[in-house]
Amino acid sequence: MTLVRIAVLVVTCFITFKFVLLPIRVEGISMEPTYHTGQVNFINRLAYLHHEPQRGDIVSVRLAGDSIMFMKRIIGLPGETVSFHEGQTFINGQPLDEPYVKNPCSWEAGPFVCSANEYYVVGDNRNMPFKFHTQGRAERERIVGKLFL
Repeated sequence: MTLVRIAVLVVTCFITFKFVLLPIRVEGISMEPTYHTGQVNFINRLAYLHHEPQRGDIVSVRLAGDSIMFMKRIIGLPGETVSFHEGQTFINGQPLDEPYVKNPCSWEAGPFVCSANEYYVVGDNRNMPFKFHTQGRAERERIVGKLFL
């Protein structure tokens, strides 16, 4: 009976970590202070089976291959225009409330228009100069899933 339990546990873990939850390790400071370098989190690959990503979701965006990804927050949805003025984010000309941004910034950028298949993603650490911050439009098919933990 113990052997059956072990076998079931192994199969369950394999399926969970192969097809449902993707472990990721944060590298870099772009999501600070929300998430820190070295922190391990899980991406839920099934999060968007029944609905599309939403503004505010923290997602994993695939860059290349199966293991090179960014963890970013969605701020712009398909069809929206995103811009930054005096550090404030604007969506279609309206200011966006971002309580997760703890450090002030002075970004001046945009407007950036998302196509029907694109989301605008950016990290929470906005006190980095805009030119050094990896951000921008991400195609829907590159969004792997939503942060689980």
